[in-house]
Amino acid sequence: MHAFLVTLLVIVCIGIIAVVLLQSGRSAGLSGAITGGAEQLFGKQKARGLDAVLHRITVVLAVLFFVLAIAVTYFQL
Repeated sequence: MHAFLVTLLVIVCIGIIAVVLLQSGRSAGLSGAITGGAEQLFGKQKARGLDAVLHRITVVLAVLFFVLAIAVTYFQL
């Protein structure tokens, strides 16, 4: 059981890395914050299309990561 959970945890970790790297940047870094790019970060614009799907997948994978991390610790004994 422990080996299965660890394997699943590694797969979820790789999935989180891939999904986060696929997401588009929110601002142009420090220069974007100085020139007003921060307004876009804190604005009430909803993500659409692929960004919305990637955001939802990231949330699901993050929750799954924490659940699996706790389960691995629990079943380690």
